[in-house]
Amino acid sequence: QKSKIEHQKPSGLLQPLFIPEWKWDSIVMDFVGGLPKTAKGTLVPKLAEIYVEQVVKLHGIPSSIVSDRDLKFTSRFWESLQESLGTKLRLSSAYHPQTDGQSKRTIQSLEDLLRACVLEQGMKASQSRQKSYHDKRRKDIEFQEGEHVFLRVTSTTGIGRVLKSRKLASRFIGPYQILKRVGKVAYKIALPPSLSNLHDVFHVSQVRKYVFDPSHVIESDDIQVKDNLTIENVPLRIEGREVKKLRNKEIPYVKIVWGGPSGENATWELESKMKSSYPELFSGKFLRTKILLSGVEL
Repeated sequence: QKSKIEHQKPSGLLQPLFIPEWKWDSIVMDFVGGLPKTAKGTLVPKLAEIYVEQVVKLHGIPSSIVSDRDLKFTSRFWESLQESLGTKLRLSSAYHPQTDGQSKRTIQSLEDLLRACVLEQGMKASQSRQKSYHDKRRKDIEFQEGEHVFLRVTSTTGIGRVLKSRKLASRFIGPYQILKRVGKVAYKIALPPSLSNLHDVFHVSQVRKYVFDPSHVIESDDIQVKDNLTIENVPLRIEGREVKKLRNKEIPYVKIVWGGPSGENATWELESKMKSSYPELFSGKFLRTKILLSGVEL
């Protein structure tokens, strides 16, 4: 099951966001990353004050905020925001028109009303077409709490980047138990301690159902993940040595056999670099020495 190619549609139906009824009724928040560090910054309470002065003052209080930040940031932001507004956060307050209807819109002209209706219908139709096109290539699949699933290993997922998966490596690792369902298309997985640095919530497209077999002996995947989501391969031995001779200098290389979760693999490394990092490898003699002169082996 861990090595077979899937011939089924990917899992997980599209979950679109709701369409706002009016401009500034729902806003999206995000931050620009990758900028240089500065000595001064804006803390969350100060950010709430700026938000009140620049957004709430001009456009009113939105009914919802969409953000890809974690729950802790959202919680601290809303707490500071409500403190700046002088109110307490309660989901049934007058600032939530979905619950008690006390919020009113400003007077609109007939032209604006018709334009909003046409825009809303167009957005719904566009969203419906997008969902229909997306779901044609997907299937709706559900798992129950306590079931076991495999986790997909790809170059784009966190597991794939950690394992640095190769061509013949297993396509899935596991199986691991499902702890609970998160939303409609995600599940919280019980990961082993070696994968504790990974986020334990996975989209349904990244898991595969494990078919229980009493005769199946499960071998644990011995994977040790560092804090930077990489795996350290251990050098086992030196299999060879080559000297690349240039016009004015010679550069020695050694062939190192590495050991890791995916088995052994060999690479050519600079001899000076390996001597400084792994001096214990050079206690014995090399198996063979080759001299490369302008790309030709002597």
